[in-house]
Amino acid sequence: MKKGTLNLITDVPGVKIGHVTLHETINDKDSICTGVTAILPHSENSFSHKVPAASFVLNGFGKTVGLIQLEELGLMESPIMLTNTFSVGAVLEGTLSYMLEQNPAIGDSTSSLNLVVGECNDSYLNSMRLLAVRPHHAIEALLAASSGSFEQGAVGAGTGMICYGVKGGIGSSSRIAQHEDLAFHVGVLTLTNFGRAQECRISNWQQDDLDKPDGSVIIVVATDAPVDARQLKRLAKRAAIGLGRTGTHIHNGSGDIVIAFSNAHTVAHESDTAYNTYTLLRDDHPLMNELFQAVIEATEEAVYQSIRHAETTTGRLGRVIEKGAFQ
Repeated sequence: MKKGTLNLITDVPGVKIGHVTLHETINDKDSICTGVTAILPHSENSFSHKVPAASFVLNGFGKTVGLIQLEELGLMESPIMLTNTFSVGAVLEGTLSYMLEQNPAIGDSTSSLNLVVGECNDSYLNSMRLLAVRPHHAIEALLAASSGSFEQGAVGAGTGMICYGVKGGIGSSSRIAQHEDLAFHVGVLTLTNFGRAQECRISNWQQDDLDKPDGSVIIVVATDAPVDARQLKRLAKRAAIGLGRTGTHIHNGSGDIVIAFSNAHTVAHESDTAYNTYTLLRDDHPLMNELFQAVIEATEEAVYQSIRHAETTTGRLGRVIEKGAFQ
């Protein structure tokens, strides 16, 4: 399918990405090799202008925060934050502080706030027990978020991640779903930390013997197509096909989670009316199949982009994960 101008999730108008990368050798044993990535759904206040959203869990060996309410209400009212497993709490606190600063009514004259934080285990390269990510790093990632081009590979939350036995991390891609005079963007961002070298379908890497956890992947799907939460779950499920195309069979200890949202319309936190009125794409319109294919293709390529852009990285205990080279 036709790619977006940048071939990034930010081809979906309004979406912004921000990174904070932490990479430092502490001593012969410990290294900080981690970070935070922020995904903002649009340029408005994400609490007062909520977006339709859904999630899909392929394998639930993960520590993601915020999916229960997201699934119940079909709305997302915060940025999506990504980090390492032990830093979910710190990133949650920092994101909360950021959102409270933007919205004085939260927890006072209006409701509480549902934050969304996803994680992968980067402990092979990162000394996770040092808890290097602090709340202010989440705020810095949010403040750094911008539209347009952004770094991929071993940056932000992807700094210490490993994919198919080589360096992984942050990857992104986009497609344009088009039928006659209708066209919408689909963008995908992946945090890749999964798979064994021999599983990757487009490499000739040798079997790896890394003694590491099974790993995980977080997939974020964004679109400007006018779809609701139910339809977004259908899109999220198609990301599993794109992931499977790369070769993984989803290991027992892997947390494989998809979060999908649309910013075609927003839902106001407060309203004087009893109804929300907006236009939705029909399920049986040919464009829906184009959206499915767009998610599949963009997810597959986003995984490969996370490897393609990553560089050889040295982490704790002097461990080195090499840059992967495709056939």
